[in-house]
Amino acid sequence: MWNRLLDRFLQRTVRTGCLDVTLADGSTRRYGDGGAPAVSVTLHDPDLARKLVLDPDVAMGEAYMDARLTIDGDDVNGLLALALSNLRAGHVGGWQGFIHRLRDWLRSVEQYNPAARSRRNVAHHYDLSGELYDLLLDSDRQYSCAYFRTPEDSLEQAQAQKKAHIAAKLGIEPGMSVLDIGCGWGGMALTLARDHGARVLGVTLSEEQLKVATERAKRAGLDDRVSFKLMDYRAVTGQFDRIVSVGMFEHVGAPQFRTYFRTVRELLSPDGLALIHTIGRNAPPGATSRWMTKYIFPGGYIPAMSEVMAAVERENLVSCDIEVLRLHYAQTLRHWHDRFLANIDKARALYDDRFCRMWRYYLAASEESFRHAGHCVFQFQLAHHVAAAPLTRDYLYTDAQMQDAVERQPRSAAE
Repeated sequence: MWNRLLDRFLQRTVRTGCLDVTLADGSTRRYGDGGAPAVSVTLHDPDLARKLVLDPDVAMGEAYMDARLTIDGDDVNGLLALALSNLRAGHVGGWQGFIHRLRDWLRSVEQYNPAARSRRNVAHHYDLSGELYDLLLDSDRQYSCAYFRTPEDSLEQAQAQKKAHIAAKLGIEPGMSVLDIGCGWGGMALTLARDHGARVLGVTLSEEQLKVATERAKRAGLDDRVSFKLMDYRAVTGQFDRIVSVGMFEHVGAPQFRTYFRTVRELLSPDGLALIHTIGRNAPPGATSRWMTKYIFPGGYIPAMSEVMAAVERENLVSCDIEVLRLHYAQTLRHWHDRFLANIDKARALYDDRFCRMWRYYLAASEESFRHAGHCVFQFQLAHHVAAAPLTRDYLYTDAQMQDAVERQPRSAAE
């Protein structure tokens, strides 16, 4: 029965591309219009058909992790591109449409992130071995979307350009106070202090990130200008000339959007500027992949611009500039994916093969979401009044500024 239901589900879902499926009983089915991408998969578990019908998102990811589903050529990117492009086109089979709507309704419960829960969620992902992140990230350990001026840019160059682009939007002058919400391993904070003369407070909920960031500041001789604290953004007090947040808003959760922007408003000085850099969706509000929240980012949510702007407007902040970066993160993830595969033996030594398959699936799913599922990156430049930022974007695009940023890039994360 479940094989028949899976057959009907795939007939309704896979309309473009070509999917060949070999079931556990040895029978083979073909779906789609025969075009690209063309992918062949084998189901090795007789119960997998049932799981795929009931919950395809979680079932496909878990089956790949456990090698109960294998792909010819291990083309996980091809399989995810095929699935996501068909879903983006509205080809949702059977009762899955109802399940998607139900998940949309339940997202407020799933994304309720008080301080204690936020800390647990952060620890799940960011307190993994630092050696793991060294296998795929650039030398500054930037774990967010890079800024590619050309497709040929190296990862290190693109990440330096990202920091320069954000620093330019902040208009930082020597001596300014800066709050870095979700400071990661400290790369942005250290750059703003070293290259722009700012005094920076970085806050994180990751003990591992706090330790590394503090050590980096001390080694760089910047601990008199940069401090890092293990602190929820809602507990920060005082006022800052500038606020920056890169890759953290995705962990806030929709129920806390107004709290987040209220905090930004209260902490930002009257003439200050804030720059919020976050993954977003070029689509109406939705729900996060259940596989992703279960294994990678518990409590995470990719917001629609309409959701973000509703909270910004209600908290009486002025939008000075909004920029949409479309394929920059896809290129960033491709670099991370390739570096991860090149170091797969080292990753297995840290964890195990199942973990490595999980992370490969995560990196591939994330990349293909930017290529085929409407994901993008938003940069919101916010202030208290309309005259806080320059009138045009001309100040952002200077070759000298970008070249200087690349030349200043540290040689290793320890510097």
